[in-house]
Amino acid sequence: MTSLVWFRNDLRINDNQSLERASLHDKTIAVYIFDPSHYELSEFGFKKTECFRAKFLIETIQDMRKSLDALNITLLVHFDRPEKCLPQIIKEHQIDTVYLQKEWTRDENQQLLKVKTNCTTKVHFIESYDQFLYHPDDIPFRNFDTIPSVFTQFRKQCEKQVAVRSICARPQKKDRSNKLASENHIPSLMDLGFNAHQIDDRTAFPFLGGETSALDRLHDYLWQTKKVANYKKTRNGLIGVDYSTKLSPWLANGSISAKAVYWQIKQFEQKVVKNQDTYWVIFELMWRDYFKYISLKHGDDIFKIDGILKTSYKWDNDHKTLKSWINGKTAESFVNANMIELSLTGWMSNRGRQNVASYWSKQLKQDWRIGASYFESMLIDYDVHSNWGNWMYNSGVGNDPRNRTFNIKTQAERYDPHGKYQKLWLQQRLF
Repeated sequence: MTSLVWFRNDLRINDNQSLERASLHDKTIAVYIFDPSHYELSEFGFKKTECFRAKFLIETIQDMRKSLDALNITLLVHFDRPEKCLPQIIKEHQIDTVYLQKEWTRDENQQLLKVKTNCTTKVHFIESYDQFLYHPDDIPFRNFDTIPSVFTQFRKQCEKQVAVRSICARPQKKDRSNKLASENHIPSLMDLGFNAHQIDDRTAFPFLGGETSALDRLHDYLWQTKKVANYKKTRNGLIGVDYSTKLSPWLANGSISAKAVYWQIKQFEQKVVKNQDTYWVIFELMWRDYFKYISLKHGDDIFKIDGILKTSYKWDNDHKTLKSWINGKTAESFVNANMIELSLTGWMSNRGRQNVASYWSKQLKQDWRIGASYFESMLIDYDVHSNWGNWMYNSGVGNDPRNRTFNIKTQAERYDPHGKYQKLWLQQRLF
């Protein structure tokens, strides 16, 4: 019996339930598919994946192939439509079971349905919820429809009633005979339609993609520098690599699991220090979970203009305003600095994201989905649930019970009091 692991947003060897289960079969192979639709224009006119996340993904797949090779598991890599190449792989290698992470948002659902429809041989698809801190089977709510509309209610009930599951076992190394005779090519940036680009040396995220880099970063942030012990105090920073964990890109594509981060934090609390700072990292993991549960509850409503609140506002769609916002040429220098950082690096701080989103939707009164789509395109750490959930939240159609609007000048004075961040990213416009 031959099993296939179809990697999607679970690009890791450790704590991977699909890989653990698949490796118990007599023979196991794996596949990752670069879907061409991810590099095409969305309905709002942006590539769904721009060069920054594409580069990070390529590095991730290169790293994962090395890790799987050490387990004598072949990773096939294709640049093709999954509904076309996956049924062919299943037939060619006589696959009886496909293991994959459970996804539920619109594009992923449609993709899986097409794959199943095109399969000409009998095959079982076994999906696992493997991206949560609090597993869906463990949360204290009868069903997804009863997920609270306010994060605090969700958090308090989960903290009180749910235990985080243990880490899945790392797969045993298989016999050399499990390896296929040949491996195919991992696409380059040029293959995906991008030119080679240099990383701006001002970036706050200079890291490589892949599980190896994720684990190195986690180890450094906790055990080497112990920066985690000051996380809550520094998390609203704007400059440098250590004002926050910077784990979100690896969490987004599954190079590291939320559970792995959680249990490392717990070890740190036992051996070094337990304080509000260490707790706040777990707090942010709970926010990440919450937006996933919101998308499970509301489905495609997270992509609709009225959001999950079905709230109707008068939204504009002005191309000139969009161009000014993207290029950092608005009336607010704090917004401009953040947007320039994003355009040159694929990264922006959490504080910056809240400000530019609020400015776009609440002050410029532009269609919030355009901003969300631009972020989807540009961000290295794009996650469908967190991105669209946060944009709804900041635009008045999501889970913010106070429907607040950010005062950009006040925010700049508080978080960039000496203008250091703004000078860093706006200096090129002074000459």
